[in-house]
Amino acid sequence: MGTWTAEARRREIVRAARATGSVDVSALAAELGVAKETIRRDLRALEDHGLVRRTHGGAYPVESAGFETTLAFRATSRVPEKRRIAAAAAGLLGEAETVFVDEGFTPRLIAEALPRDRPLTVVTASLPVAGALAEADRVSVLLLGGRVRPGTLATVDHWTTKMLAGFVIDLAYIGANGISREYGLTTPDPAVSEVKAQAVRAARRTVFAGVHSKFGAVSFCRFAEVGALEAIVTSTLLPSPEAHRYSLLGPQVIRV
Repeated sequence: MGTWTAEARRREIVRAARATGSVDVSALAAELGVAKETIRRDLRALEDHGLVRRTHGGAYPVESAGFETTLAFRATSRVPEKRRIAAAAAGLLGEAETVFVDEGFTPRLIAEALPRDRPLTVVTASLPVAGALAEADRVSVLLLGGRVRPGTLATVDHWTTKMLAGFVIDLAYIGANGISREYGLTTPDPAVSEVKAQAVRAARRTVFAGVHSKFGAVSFCRFAEVGALEAIVTSTLLPSPEAHRYSLLGPQVIRV
């Protein structure tokens, strides 16, 4: 492979992480012909620049304005964890009759876990969510119009937010690319951020559901503060002390 400059090596690490969803220190060291400590140093630098998050023995990419995983990729990543989270989130429905379900794979699993034995109106910008619920007898689906984003198959732009602004919604199930105590809920694309922000404004109650790896991650556009959430639903892979720190900002934190 020849000799790599540090910059070229780090670019290659980010490329590999984005292509496969994660990278491993030992494998990178072997592939790039450098010491593991060099790779660890690279990962620390990349983490400082917000490009990856380090894990035990490796790293995974952070979604940013210039990079976002597709819905197809999300549907294969951490699925058992997402299913547990979705079931627990659906359990928070309470007396809600109108529900907003966000775009993304975990919200789609929430939609599928919602009860079918009572009347429910679901508002969504997500074509897959609308498709998953369209056949349910007692569920009325309102699909927000607008430009469809490839990759996530959800509508955005002023048509979407204008339609959403006309509703008062009992409960919004929101996803995000990152959630942090300092920067709140973030997502890479400004158009998506607008829809999410409008959904939070329209809802009486807001629940964030997401896997543990979203915590501490920060993306480009902020659309809500942690304090705006009634509840956070994640898995026990989020350490208990960290969950407690989020609960101090207001929401109930549920780990499943």
